[in-house]
Amino acid sequence: MLTVYGCPNTRSFRAVWALEEAHADYDYVFVNLFKGEGRQPGFLAINPGGKVPALQTEDGILTETGGILLWAAERFPDAGLMPTAPTARALAYRWLCFGLTELDQPLWTIAKHRFALPEKRRLPAIEDTARWEFDKAAALLAQRLAQSPWLAGEQFSIADIVVSHCLAWAQSAKLSLEDPLLPAYLERCFSRPAAQRAQAREAAAKETAP
Repeated sequence: MLTVYGCPNTRSFRAVWALEEAHADYDYVFVNLFKGEGRQPGFLAINPGGKVPALQTEDGILTETGGILLWAAERFPDAGLMPTAPTARALAYRWLCFGLTELDQPLWTIAKHRFALPEKRRLPAIEDTARWEFDKAAALLAQRLAQSPWLAGEQFSIADIVVSHCLAWAQSAKLSLEDPLLPAYLERCFSRPAAQRAQAREAAAKETAP
């Protein structure tokens, strides 16, 4: 049995979404980061970094969303989370890395300096630069979406999970998605049944937590 350690409104949604795309059987353990549970000894034994998601697999524990999604794509090949054609597969790798480095990074910088870091470590002035970085990356993303419906071409992939989640994160952080292709793409991704099941699974885990 697989077990996801996660918290709603975090990157754990990406792992849950991938597992839902695969119709995988898994448990969900809610780690309330907002109450400091990520820093408790029990969870640090699972992920010393104190972050979610963490995925307990048959072979051990995986952390980092990129690694978890790549694992899921290989573990559940029939889910079609990774194209098999070499060019499309390379595109999926490319845009997965783009999402993790060019979109996620400025969003996390904004979040850290708004609330995540200790107050004495926060630099509010950095947000302007991070917003600029995000806008530059979003413009490149829009160029890609003008060429194909999904980042790897005609097939949805784990790259779309990461990138669309970053766009949703940007919206929740009150960043604007200037190019109309971006909100349309976000809606296309989040209207997938697996994405909706993932949202429901995380919400239910939070509601039933002690």
